[in-house]
Amino acid sequence: CRRSPAARVTGRPKRVKREWVIPHINIPENHKGPYPHYVVKLKSSKAGTVAITYMISGPGADKPPEGVFTVDGQSGVMYVTQRLDREKKDRYILWAHALKETGQAEQPMELTINIIDQTDNAPEFTQKVFTGRVSESADVDEAITKVTAEDKDDPKTNNAIVRYRLKSQTPKMPTEDMFAINAVSGLIRLKKQGLDRETHPEYKLIIEAADMLGEGLTTSCTVVITVTDSNDNAPNFTETSMSTSVPENAMGVEVARLKVTDMDEPASPNSNTKYLIVKGNEDGAFNITAGSDKMEGVITTAKGLDFESVSVYKLLVEVTNEAPFSLPMPTATATVTVKVVDRNEPPVFSPAEVQVTLSEGVAVGTSVAELKAKDPDTARKQRISYKLCNDSAGWLSTNFSTGSVKVASSMDRESQYVIDNKYTVLILAYDDDTNSATGTGTLVVSLLDVNDHRPVIRQRKASLCNTDSFPALLDILDRDGPGHAGPFTVELTGQHKTKWTVKTNSTSNVASLYPRRTLPPGDYTVTMRIYDVEMLYQDSTLAAEVCHCQGAVDACFMPPPSPRSTVLSLATPLLGATFGVLLLLLLLLLLLRKRRRVGKGDPLLEDFTRDNVFCYSEEGGGEDDKDYDLSLLHRGLDNRPEIFSTDVFPTVQTRPVYRFQIQADEEIGKFIGHNLQAANSDPTAPPYDSLLVFDYEGGDTEVDSLSSIESSDSDEDQDFQVLAQWGPRFSRLTDLYAGGREEEDGDDQTLPGKAEWV
Repeated sequence: CRRSPAARVTGRPKRVKREWVIPHINIPENHKGPYPHYVVKLKSSKAGTVAITYMISGPGADKPPEGVFTVDGQSGVMYVTQRLDREKKDRYILWAHALKETGQAEQPMELTINIIDQTDNAPEFTQKVFTGRVSESADVDEAITKVTAEDKDDPKTNNAIVRYRLKSQTPKMPTEDMFAINAVSGLIRLKKQGLDRETHPEYKLIIEAADMLGEGLTTSCTVVITVTDSNDNAPNFTETSMSTSVPENAMGVEVARLKVTDMDEPASPNSNTKYLIVKGNEDGAFNITAGSDKMEGVITTAKGLDFESVSVYKLLVEVTNEAPFSLPMPTATATVTVKVVDRNEPPVFSPAEVQVTLSEGVAVGTSVAELKAKDPDTARKQRISYKLCNDSAGWLSTNFSTGSVKVASSMDRESQYVIDNKYTVLILAYDDDTNSATGTGTLVVSLLDVNDHRPVIRQRKASLCNTDSFPALLDILDRDGPGHAGPFTVELTGQHKTKWTVKTNSTSNVASLYPRRTLPPGDYTVTMRIYDVEMLYQDSTLAAEVCHCQGAVDACFMPPPSPRSTVLSLATPLLGATFGVLLLLLLLLLLLRKRRRVGKGDPLLEDFTRDNVFCYSEEGGGEDDKDYDLSLLHRGLDNRPEIFSTDVFPTVQTRPVYRFQIQADEEIGKFIGHNLQAANSDPTAPPYDSLLVFDYEGGDTEVDSLSSIESSDSDEDQDFQVLAQWGPRFSRLTDLYAGGREEEDGDDQTLPGKAEWV
């Protein structure tokens, strides 16, 4: 095997009989040629005995990339046909074949070709622009950022070893070498202090990278370094002194706004401000907070200011930032002078609430309490007056000048104005200033109970059965409190004891009433006397409805009255009405005979077409109402003389049962619904059907009024004593016309003939 002068064998070959001797072949990349360029000569150990033909195979020969290497089949000389690039492929592995006419002369032998690196690639940065941030108050040697460059050459050689250097800095302020770079690692650090974000917020550096340990091919990149803010500027007040005023007693009102400036980054903790009142606010009268933009301090009152105590405040306010200073700096301060404006203040009660205890039966004029108020405006000479504000019941009165409260009228613990046995009123104290101010005090009167209310039965009506009746449960009410009300005692009065029995329970305010014996159905009145625990009593009357039933009342049934009693009840008013009509008719006839119309010979009532005595149930229009159709007043009853004007009562019907006591565990809606249904179906409940009978008085006559009827003195021969035989009802007529003639001249005002009837 012969070696090319350009080829370098990496080991000493060993001679082996009858076998290939193929060492590794090294070929430098980027060889200038010419091509094909000799690489090595292949020779079989059997070449001297037989004719050998040489051939190569593998990637770079007969496989992609094809034709990079070729071999002369007769001589065994192998060539490279083109320039090689180690960065694309740094090694080729081929197989060398020695062939004879009948086949292989020897077994194929592996052939390794190494491509030797040359410095043909410059370094490349991983990014075109690198960025970094550094605080303006950073220390020297603080790391900022790191740059990285890569070289495609063989990393095992100096061809790929990169070194860095800083080529330039922009701006070159405050010095041109503010930063430094590590040549091996590419780490950039701060070299000197003096960064100021407010003047130079950004720097641009040009960094160069070179291979061959910094002596070979080069490339460059840009590094942008941003200087970040640090709190190296203290805030300052735009005004270091100011004066203002605030009304007295005004709480939470704005007093002043202090504006500040700061050169640090806006809207950051380095420029946002906070405030402190370091002097003049020892009593905590003021608060100070930062405004919405964090660049002003707002002073407000924390409580009402008292002009009489302090009239002028001098506040020393200090401002700092939310972030601490990055280096020692003095803080800015401002002085705020606050003047308190005097206002008329209302009088103040001490104590604000007075509680007293009285009996509800205390006498009128009794002293209750004396409420005193003081005027805090000590510099003003003002007089205080008093009055009551909400004495709803009108039980109290107050002295205008002293504030003394007395009882003005009787007090009642059970009144609607008393809550939890306490009666509360407000006392107003006001001064006599032009703009008067009013203070308020509270008087709470606790009322002790006295026995001033009598017990009563709540129910007014009850329904019971007449046989084996369940008792009617009656609630006893007493508005007095415990100790003056129950337990109660109930007893029946008079004749009610013979028909009824009542019992009470000492543990409850309920009385039980039931019949002593079987009673006829009907309505009864029961009077009971109820005593409280101190034997103060009152009578209560109960309407008891006894129904025809047994046990508890479900439906109240009243037996109908007998037919005979019905006839008698109807006949009695009929007979009375008939007798009254006859009596009136007789009286009028007698009067007409006694009187004559002066100057006329005709009978007084000869033009009447009908009798002029009528029974009226309704008084219609007067005699002058001539345009009405009076036939309408007959109501179709001309042929029904038996019908009188009367209320028609229902007969022979069962009355429904009303319940007057709610049962235990019963819903109130069910109880009300039961009684409503009973009332709707009760035919005996008023109003009843009414029939009214009307009749026609007749036409006009020459008699204008009854005043034209005069008694006649010419009928002295008539005997009026016969009227005495008609009974006591006609005794007065007998006295007037028979026995009283001698008195007519003595007292003409009592004679019918001497007086007009109106």
